[in-house]
Amino acid sequence: MNQAWQDFLLQQRATIENGVAQHFGDPAAELNAASDGTVLCDLSQFGVLKVAGEDAQNFLQNLLSSDVQAVSATQAQPSSLNTPKGRILATFLIWQTGNDRFLHLPRVLCPAIQKKLSLYVLRAKVKISDASDETVCLGLSGPDAAMLVQQCFGSAPHETLQAEQHETAGVIYCGAQRFQINTTPQHAPDLWTSLSKTARLAGSVCWDWLNIRAGIPVIQPATQEQFVPQMANLELIGGVSFKKGCYPGQEIVARMQYLGKNKRRMYLAHVGGGTAPQPGDELFSEDMEEQASGMVVNATPAPSGGYDLLAVVQISSRESHALHLKDRSSAAIQFLPLPYPV
Repeated sequence: MNQAWQDFLLQQRATIENGVAQHFGDPAAELNAASDGTVLCDLSQFGVLKVAGEDAQNFLQNLLSSDVQAVSATQAQPSSLNTPKGRILATFLIWQTGNDRFLHLPRVLCPAIQKKLSLYVLRAKVKISDASDETVCLGLSGPDAAMLVQQCFGSAPHETLQAEQHETAGVIYCGAQRFQINTTPQHAPDLWTSLSKTARLAGSVCWDWLNIRAGIPVIQPATQEQFVPQMANLELIGGVSFKKGCYPGQEIVARMQYLGKNKRRMYLAHVGGGTAPQPGDELFSEDMEEQASGMVVNATPAPSGGYDLLAVVQISSRESHALHLKDRSSAAIQFLPLPYPV
């Protein structure tokens, strides 16, 4: 986290651990506010990779799963970087500012993904840099979010993943009354002060919970190379193009779409209190005696207690058997409806 921005958040009574604003004094109340109120979150759990140069768009088009040609100053996009075997290394939100493209992903993955992308540069006119300390990303969610964006910038995007560029920030509409505001450490304090007059300050876990409820997978170190994009529903949220040319893993992804059958899908679920689920935790069911039936992708505390999670599970197990976290003796998870059809 940028030091000046961290100092500002500390003045706002943020509790910061490992460079992330965990909460602003009352984690439970903040999470409750995220469920039905308007909240403002710092998104420093994520980092930003900047891809600059005249070949930036074609470079990313040849590496990522989505149609990067469709990314523009007015259109953001989800995407993924995969292994040659089609397994996801990272998921991104991509946006464009000027001639540069920006990849938003968990900060812990930034060094390795920057290095991985750099291996493909060769003679391309591209420069990949870590812009995490040069960028402040804010999350604004709730019934008053659009009004606040309108007040700050004079207009607000209203179509999902529509983007607008303003003098002090870029704004992306994430859907479901959520906006991501990308700005600089110099402009962030004034924007934060203006937005927080109406929105409640909330910790990073609140935005993570909103991502889970929106059915948006965020690959973490423990889940790298565990899923083909369709297992994590990436094609359902616009993160996979089946019309573009080759990219790493494209043959596997296309084969699953057109010739094979996807036996695993990502679902939204809830589990009662106890030990917090973690990305990479396995799920078990009665129909598979010796191997796991699924894996947790993301999990956070839920406003009503317990934990909400996204998990990739065997479709057959999901349809006909109870699934349990870590072992069959634990309480069964309860499946919830995703906001998009599966």
